[in-house]
Parts: sequence; structure tokens; C-alpha cells
Amino acid sequence: MPPHRHWITGVAAALLAGGASAAELRVEVTGLRSTRGNLLVAVCTPETFTRRGCPHVAVAPAAEGGATVTGIPPGVWAVQVIHDEDGNGTLTRTGFLPDEGVGFSRDAPMRMGPPRFADAAVELKDSGRISIAMRYFR
Repeated sequence: MPPHRHWITGVAAALLAGGASAAELRVEVTGLRSTRGNLLVAVCTPETFTRRGCPHVAVAPAAEGGATVTGIPPGVWAVQVIHDEDGNGTLTRTGFLPDEGVGFSRDAPMRMGPPRFADAAVELKDSGRISIAMRYFR
């Protein structure tokens, strides 16, 4: 499996094993083109994926290379990351394409638009760790 497709680091059971309490998810980000700005990490429902309003978010300096999102109930989620290089708190775009990096759990493909929730979905039953590769279009 190519490294950019490897979305679970460590033991698979860390994400898929049982547990009823709220979890924390460490999201490591690879392929950053700079350490400027922040990483905006969001753990989203089908309704909020690729939109504003994801219920579980974390912000960390890009220089840290990742962030930890806490308080996530067990369930099926999709993770999205924005490399907010200009620090404005949102994805900057010129026209259709983003000017800043984006990444998604399971390296979900973008086909003529944002990825589908089903392509990025991960089941979280306990605390874990994933790696997300950034994509830059400009």
C-alpha cells in the first residue's frame, strides 16, 4: 500500500476497537509545503463534511505537524484538514480551486469537486491516530 494511502498508524484496533466513552483522535499531517499558518482539523458528520459546522475541531500551528481533536463520541466520521497558511481561519480560494492545502481521511479522492463522505468515512470507537496527506492545487 503506498504511504499516502496508509491512513491508520499503529494498531488498527486503536480506531476500530470497542469503547463507549468519548475519544480523542490525533491527526498527523504529511506533505505540508510550509510551516506557516495553522492546521484546521475537523471531525465531521455527513451533513457537515466539507462545510462549516463540523462538531469537533482543533487548531494547531502548522509547525506542529498535526493536532488532537477531543471529545468525539463513537461513530462514523470523516476528517478534513485545511492548511490555513494565511491565518484567516478559513480555506482561501481563487475561483473553484483552493489556494491553500486540503486533506481528507482515507485520502478520499476529489472528483470534479470535494470528496464524498463515504470515501472519507472512518469508524471511531476509541481514541486513535491517523495520518492525512495534504494536497495543493496552486
